Formats: sequence, structure tokens, C-alpha cells
Amino acid sequence: MNEKQHTIKAPVTVTGIGLHTGIVSNMTFKPAPANHGYKFQRIDMPGQPLVNVDVDNVVDLSRGTTIEQNGARVNTVEHTLAALVGLQIDNVLIELDGPEPPIMDGSAIEFVKALISVGMQEQNALRNYFEITKGISYKDDARGVEIAALPLDDYRLTVMVDYNSPVLGSQHASITDITQFQEEIASCRTFCFLHELEALFKQNLIKGGNLDNAIVIVDRVVQEDELAHLSELLNKPKVSVQEEGILNNTELRFKNEPARHKLLDLIGDLALIGRPIKGQILAARPGHAANVAFAKKVKRLIQESVIKNIPTYDPKKPPVMDINQIAATLPHRYPFLLIDKIIHLDDTMVAGIKNVTMNEPFFQGHFPNNPVMPGVLQIEAMAQTGGILVLNAMDNPDDYWTYLLAIDKCRFKRKVVPGDTIIFKCELLAPLKRGIAKMAGQAFVNGQLVIEAEMSAMIVKKDA
Repeated sequence: MNEKQHTIKAPVTVTGIGLHTGIVSNMTFKPAPANHGYKFQRIDMPGQPLVNVDVDNVVDLSRGTTIEQNGARVNTVEHTLAALVGLQIDNVLIELDGPEPPIMDGSAIEFVKALISVGMQEQNALRNYFEITKGISYKDDARGVEIAALPLDDYRLTVMVDYNSPVLGSQHASITDITQFQEEIASCRTFCFLHELEALFKQNLIKGGNLDNAIVIVDRVVQEDELAHLSELLNKPKVSVQEEGILNNTELRFKNEPARHKLLDLIGDLALIGRPIKGQILAARPGHAANVAFAKKVKRLIQESVIKNIPTYDPKKPPVMDINQIAATLPHRYPFLLIDKIIHLDDTMVAGIKNVTMNEPFFQGHFPNNPVMPGVLQIEAMAQTGGILVLNAMDNPDDYWTYLLAIDKCRFKRKVVPGDTIIFKCELLAPLKRGIAKMAGQAFVNGQLVIEAEMSAMIVKKDA
């Protein structure tokens, strides 16, 4: 998976009819700056309003995912978004001169081809992954739907479908790496059952649907008069079918093409979370309603994690301890005094700040042409932050030394480079006992976790 954000090198346009609205539109993908994300722009409307790709903007799930903001609505966004996620493109403005992206052939492959034709541009910003750290589940017993996310340092998806159909049977599809999307998933077309067609037409949907952009599955015997009626609905001179099979005997691109298309829809709908995901997604009988409900659950967890876990740093506010107070508490000095401010301090938690600049002495020898703060010094800075917490628990902190005893469960998540401001957070895991403190430490840059570890420290009296 990409470490840095990407956009496209140049604009590219696709044109076609919308599946449900039946309106022909032009959709233009345009490059966008880092941290822009995905935004649609209805250029056919007064003021050319923007619609952010956000699960909270979902307003309709009638056989597709529709979003709305600023009085503008965009129908059936999932295939477009799946193409962007599948190519690991992070920032794009999508101009649209109609209410719905073109359905093309019912898959995402034409969007993928268009995007690849202009190429990708790496941007000087890290991808803001949301990492699944514990199991997340969604269940709809009435529909027999289950979706779960499990921790994984990658993005893998598995989908199982079972419609009690003799034609489809039980199917599953999976990708173990998002780079497989282009070859394995992008060309898989949308589908529906024959018995659903009439109802969809009555709901004023699939006005742009035909046998060139959808697979129609026939799981019962069809009479000639019904086939004649279908030819009128689908604007075809003649439609035919075997006793059980696919209307007009269309050949599937994969034996499990329906399951693969469900996986495509899932990828597109989960883009509404607003951040790329690291985790394993398992889904049984997913649909747009379940996908969006699950995406909302994940987004709430993201919001809660930001509120609960990352200390807020406002450089305009005076610190709890400035550099002089820190130097008066800790014995460290240049070049080993590695924290600049303490912004929070109570009995169980401390938060400190480190402003990383190119003037750090370690950059002279640690990848000077690609400066990266050494991981051991990140640990040292986090330990110094924890030292402030531990000494704060003593009546006379000047009388004690703190020594690092152990480091457990240490994981480096992202590089720390010049220009970064690191927020360190250390929390006591248990009350101090016999001069031993055990802490959980984390460090964040721009809201992203860069390192985490558990640390044990020993407190020793100076005259001991």
C-alpha cells in the first residue's frame, strides 16, 4: 500500500448515461492538492456546489449510494469511488454536469482505464490511514447480513453472497492486496434478478439500465409473452434466455462475477469513511444499506478515537511546563533533551511536544539525504515525557533519578521527519509500586499514530 498520498497528473473525462436517472452526463476527474480527499462538483447547477464524499452525506440507498450536500445530489457514486480506492488515488475533484456518474458497462473498469491513461502523481504528504486495532462488527439479522473488520497491517476484503438461487449458488470473492483490484475486481458488472426488473422500473429506477451495463439473472422459467414485455422495457428488439441462466445468455467475465461486484460495491461504499483503511473486511451478503451502516459505525469510532486518544495541542496556549521547567526537572541536556513543552500533566497522564527541525544533530549522520528521526530517539523522547509523569508523583522530584527498565510491544507506524511536531502521550497502566512505573506511550504527528510502546521505569533516590 502507498505510504504517500497520490492524485492524477491531468484531467480526464468519461461520458455516458446514468443507470437510474437515464441522463447522459460528462464526468471529469481533476487533480487535487494533498488532504483534499474526494469531492464531487455539480457544475450544471447554480454556484457549482461541492458534495463531499462523506458517509454522513448519504441520503438514499435505492439500489445504489446517493450523497447530497449544499443542495446538490449525486446518485450511484460507489463504482466511481471504488475505482479511486482501487488505484490508491487519494485526492481528486470530480466534476459532473448531471445528477449521476455514467454507468458505462456496469463496472468500474472504464473509470480505471481513464485514470490510468493520465497517470498518478505522488504528493508530499503521508496517507492518513485508519488502522483497525480491534474487531468491529455489524449485523442485520432480518437480512442475514454480517460485516466485520479485523486488525491487519494491510487492506484485504472477502465477500460471500448466497441468494438461494440455482443459477448463482453460494459465491465468495476476495482480494489480499488492493493492487489486485484492477485485474480481479474492476471489470465485474452490476447485476439483478429478473423478478426485480419490473419493481425497479415501477420505482422510477434503472432508466438507463440495459443488457449492455447489467447482468440480469433468470432463476425461473420465463414465458414468451414475458420476454416480449422485457424487450420493450429494455429497448431491445429481442431478448432470450435459457431455462435458467442469464438474460440474452450474456457470458460472465468470472464464474463468481456477482460476488466480485459486491466486493467492488463494498470498496466504493467504504470510501465514504473519508480515510484509507488498514484492516481485514469480511462481509456476508452485503448491500449498500449494510455497507453504509458499517461505514457510519467506523466513522464514529474514528471520531471517538480522535477525541479520546490524541491530546489537543494549541501553540497559542501557555504550556504546563516550558523548556526551562523541563530542564529543571530532567537531568538531560543538549543534545539529549528531546522534549520542548509539556501541555498536559495530571496524576495518570502526561502529554509533551517535540518540534523536529533539520538542525537536530542526529540528522548529520542519520540518512542526511533523507532525514528521518531515529526510532530509538523517538523512544527516548517518549521516555523523557513519561519521566515527567513519574517524577510528578514524588513529593520531592529533585531527589530522584528515573531509569528506563523495559520496552514492550513497540511498533513504529510512520516516519518522523523535519517539520513534524510530535505529540507524546504517556499513561500509567497501574499505580507506582516499589519504585516501578509501567506506562503506555504513544506519539502522534498530524493526528496519525507514529509510534506506540509500553515502558517500565525505575525510580531511584539520588543518594541511594
